[in-house]
Formats: sequence, structure tokens, C-alpha cells
Amino acid sequence: FSYPQYQPLPQINMTILKGEKGDRGERGMQGKFGKTGVAGSRGHAGPKGQKGSVGAPGERCKSHYAAFSVGRKKPLHSNDYYQTLIFDTEFVNLYDHFNMFTGKFYCYVPGIYYFSLNVHTWNQKETYLHLMRNGAEVVILYAQVSDRSIMQSQSVMLELREQDEVWVRLYKGERENAVFSDEYDTYITFSGHLVK
Repeated sequence: FSYPQYQPLPQINMTILKGEKGDRGERGMQGKFGKTGVAGSRGHAGPKGQKGSVGAPGERCKSHYAAFSVGRKKPLHSNDYYQTLIFDTEFVNLYDHFNMFTGKFYCYVPGIYYFSLNVHTWNQKETYLHLMRNGAEVVILYAQVSDRSIMQSQSVMLELREQDEVWVRLYKGERENAVFSDEYDTYITFSGHLVK
């Protein structure tokens, strides 16, 4: 028995068998994203840009106001009960915060207010008034009995909350008192305005 003799295959040079370049194939599906790399160093600042155009004007600042000034042309004498001073002359009544029917200022804008009260006393009678806030006496305007009538005033600053009420009250008749005025001139005034 004899084995067949091994015959070595000849080496083929593939470079000489290379054909022409084929057409480009279709794009394959996108692969998965790789891991985020390390942030690079900051680059140099670029050149300054041109000045932008002027923007639209903004809205006006909203300011709140409250003010009133009223007067009374009729005198008032005390009786058996307290009386709210009702005013019949309106000088300033911004937004109608002062109610001419009730004689009271109603606070719609909270803040610090300045109030002033001026009256003319009645000779031979006391003058006894209170500036009131929500049913409580705040300050008094008082003048003793005198042979001469005089102008008397009182002023105060109050911090008001919304819906607070401020008015003037004549003391009841256990003390005979009065304020003077007439139909020709305004002797009694009550004013107030928002300060802050």
C-alpha cells in the first residue's frame, strides 16, 4: 500500500485579481451613542457683537392714591346720643372713598394716612369731638367754654388696613357742646390722604 504523494498548491497573487470599485451601499442603521467625553477647555472670547435695537417701552408704574377733603356749612348741637358729623360740601373725593351719606372714609388702599379736622367753636359752649376709627376713639378735638369763638384743629397719622373706617363724632349731650358754621361760609373741614 502506498500513500499519494503531496503536491503543493501554487500561490496566487490576489492583487492582480482585484476588480473595479463597486457602487456605494445603502446607509446602515445608526449605532448606539458612545459615552460622553471629557469637556474640553474653554475657548477664547469671540469679538464683541453689534449693539441691539431698542426694545418696546415697558408698562407705567402702578401707583395707588386716596384723598378726600369735605366741609360742613351747618352747625351741630349735642343731644342725648353720639352724632356722626355729616358733611355737605365736597372739595376732593378721589374714587368716592369718602361716603357723603354716612360721613365716613372707607379705606380701600391700605397704608399710612394723614387726617386733619378743623372746626369753629360756639361761644358759651364746649367743643368736644373725637376722630374715630372702627368705633374706637383715636384723638380728641376739644375747646373749653369761652366768650369768644375760635378756630380749632387736630391732625393725626394712622396706619389703616383695608375696610377700616374713619369719621368724626360729636360727643353726646351729657356735656353741652356744639360746632359752628353757616350757609355762607364753610367753617368745618375734614381731610385725609394716603401718605405711603
